[in-house]
Amino acid sequence: MKKNARAHTNIALIKYWGKADKKLKTPLMSSLSMTLDAFYTDTSFEHGSHLEKDTFTLNGIKQDNQKSKRVIDYIHTLQRIYGFSDHFEINSTNHVPTSAGLASSASAFAALATAFAASYNLNLSRTELSKLARLGSGSATRSIYGGFVLWQKGKHHDNSYALPIDEDPNWDLHMLAIEVNTHEKKISSSQGMIQAQTSPFYKTWLNNNATEIAAMKEAIENKNFTQLGQLSENSANEMHALNLSAQPGFTYFEADTLKLITLVQELRHQGIECYYTIDAGPNVKILCTLRNRKKIISYVHNLLGNVKIIDASFGPGVQVLD
Repeated sequence: MKKNARAHTNIALIKYWGKADKKLKTPLMSSLSMTLDAFYTDTSFEHGSHLEKDTFTLNGIKQDNQKSKRVIDYIHTLQRIYGFSDHFEINSTNHVPTSAGLASSASAFAALATAFAASYNLNLSRTELSKLARLGSGSATRSIYGGFVLWQKGKHHDNSYALPIDEDPNWDLHMLAIEVNTHEKKISSSQGMIQAQTSPFYKTWLNNNATEIAAMKEAIENKNFTQLGQLSENSANEMHALNLSAQPGFTYFEADTLKLITLVQELRHQGIECYYTIDAGPNVKILCTLRNRKKIISYVHNLLGNVKIIDASFGPGVQVLD
C-alpha cells in the first residue's frame, strides 16, 4: 500500500547537541523547538510483493547504495520492530536545503516514519510516531508536532520522545531564515556532536539544561518575546562556543554568519528588537515580531545583497496526505 505524508522542519530554540545513545539517538539533554511552516518534506512509502528491491528517490533522483544506506537501514529497523520484511519504495521531496543547518533531516524522517506507519496501517499514536522518527534523526522526534514542542531526553527508547507545548500559538512570532550557504556542510551534525563533547565547558552546559528549558516554557506561556529571544540566542551561543572550544575546535560559521550576528546586535541598539539562532551550519535565523519583519529584511538585503530570506512562522504537525 502506498501512503504519502508531509512533515515540517523545526528549529530548536533550546538546543540539542549530543547523543546519549548513538543507536537509539536519545539525547544528553532536553530541547525545545519551533515548527516552521516554510520548510517541509513530502514522502511517499510503498511496500509489497510486486517490488523487487528497496529503492530511495530524493528530489526526483534515484539514490545509489551509498547515499540511500541511512534511509534504507532505517526502514529495515522499523520493519524488524513490527515483523515486516517485504521490499519497499521511498520517494521523497525536500522543500528545504539538505545538510545545511536548516533541519532537513527532521522533516525527512518525521515524514518517512509517518508514511511507513500509514502504509502498514499501524494506527500509531503521535507519541509512538515521535519515538520512531527519533530512530532516524533525533530532531525528527519534534517534527511530529506543530508550534512549540519539547523533546524530553528520557533515558531509553520508551521515554525519549517529543510533547507539544502549544501547537497553535496565538503569537505573531516570525523566523527569518537567511540562506548564507546551502551547500552540504563539511562537518556533519553527528560528527559535530561527538567533537563538541571534548569541550571543557560541555558538562556545565548540560547542568544548565533543565533551568533553560523551564525558563523557555515560562516565556512561551507568558508570550514574552524578549525572554524567548534572549534564551534562544544564548542557547545558540552556548552550542557554538562548545564547538569552538572542542579539541580540536571547529565552527560552522562563515564570514556572512558573523556579519548577521553583528547586524542583529546593532538593530537592537537601534530599538528594533530581534534575536538570532544558528544550528549546525552557517545559516542564520532571526526571530522577530510582525511589526519589525519588513525593516529587518531590508537591513539584511542592504548588508548582503540579494541573499535569499524565507519568512517563516508556526507550522503544523505531521500529516498523512492520502
